[in-house]
Amino acid sequence: VQLQASGGGLVQAGGSLRLSCAASGRTSSMYAMGWFRQTPGNEREFVAFIRWSAGTTFAADSVQGRFTISRDKAKNILFLQMNNVKREDTAIYYCAADGPNRRGVLDHHLHYDYWGQGTEVTVSS
Repeated sequence: VQLQASGGGLVQAGGSLRLSCAASGRTSSMYAMGWFRQTPGNEREFVAFIRWSAGTTFAADSVQGRFTISRDKAKNILFLQMNNVKREDTAIYYCAADGPNRRGVLDHHLHYDYWGQGTEVTVSS
């Protein structure tokens, strides 16, 4: 599975941004996709996941009520709608997909086998 993330940029606090992640290759093996984010010196942090077939979602407490994960199954595109962004949302955002060797829990980066290249989000005050 190959992942291509896009949509990052500079946004003012309180504003909105939508990230996209296009998946290609053996997407039929995916059970879930997720978004993670990372800042320098810190571990990759869970943001949200979606079960690809069922469409059920779960998001981290830090983004609950502000960020929404969704997908277009027909086009194999994952989205992250970011509303009311805060300075602390500044990070590089990565999309991820699992595969047949899925392991662990869906809200941990070790579960995912495939990663996009990252798209940078900067929130200004």
